[in-house]
Amino acid sequence: MSAAPEVLRAVRLRKSFESEGAPVRALRGVDLVVAAGEFVAVTGPSGCGKSTLLNLVAGLETPSDGDIVLAGQSLAGENESELAHLRRRHVGFVFQFFNLLEDTSALENVALAAVIAGVSRRRAEVRAYELLDLLGLPDKAGELPDVLSGGQRQRLAIARALANEPTLLLADEPTGALDSAGGLEVLELFRRLHAAGQTILLVTHDEHVAEAAERVVRMQDGRIVGSTIATPAVRAVGR
Repeated sequence: MSAAPEVLRAVRLRKSFESEGAPVRALRGVDLVVAAGEFVAVTGPSGCGKSTLLNLVAGLETPSDGDIVLAGQSLAGENESELAHLRRRHVGFVFQFFNLLEDTSALENVALAAVIAGVSRRRAEVRAYELLDLLGLPDKAGELPDVLSGGQRQRLAIARALANEPTLLLADEPTGALDSAGGLEVLELFRRLHAAGQTILLVTHDEHVAEAAERVVRMQDGRIVGSTIATPAVRAVGR
């Protein structure tokens, strides 16, 4: 059986920036490959560089050195317009604090993401209804986000991130703003999405959240220091 194709390859990534007049080396030569259909969690303490890595993969920041190849396309040298086009085609992003349009209905939050990705308005609304149903929110289509629970808001954020049928789903501390019940609910959704074939790259400081993935990559001080493959038994009980 041939290996699954690569969705993401990060090569010798380095990222430095100034903080209060002093240089900070957020990434110090990171190499990472994610194959199609994988669920990979990147974990480590706050400040280790994991969120910086996610932002570079999404094209929201540019590396100081190194390259990222996403869906077969190098991000090196691409301008903002080209990076935005690549994100619309290939990336879904789930944020810790939801980043929803608070004055817009749940349905419209999802449909707008699909329209921005180039889907017709009619098809975008159909896609939005399908995703709300898939994620257990079919009766919340007309509701504003502020009446939803934390877990429901994150499910809505996941639906929005899936609106463009992304090649790679990125998640930055997706359970960080939730209580334990909401966190478990969201982790179960990620497991279901992965089982259906979605490629996922998640970052978290919580080892129990990381156990939901099939591969766990550990970072410290801007470097990858280890990688383990979780057994099915561990993934089943990861919290």
